[in-house]
Amino acid sequence: MSDCLFCKIVAGEVPSTKVHETETTMAFRDINPQARVHILVVPKTHHEDAVELAAADPQLLADVLATGAAVAKAEGIDVSGYRFVFNTGEDAGRTVFHAHLHLLGGELLGMFGRPTG
Repeated sequence: MSDCLFCKIVAGEVPSTKVHETETTMAFRDINPQARVHILVVPKTHHEDAVELAAADPQLLADVLATGAAVAKAEGIDVSGYRFVFNTGEDAGRTVFHAHLHLLGGELLGMFGRPTG
């Protein structure tokens, strides 16, 4: 999609800090990290969210997860632990409408759900 930020990153039209790439996926550092390690893994083809991706191309969704695991290992957080997150819909705080996996780790992560305080 011509107006999609992540499509533009995949196409090299918008700069990113790429950490890994496969034939079907690309991984790059989040510009607003929520953990010491916060990397986004995107399919190179546009799919609006993880649900649509799973319905359209289950193998590509598996590729996204496999890339996330490979990046976790490369970042040295595969043993200590990490979190995969897909945000879907407004209540989840999704701001980019291109399926993407958040890989978070490198530190003790808090519980998730409702904010405390």
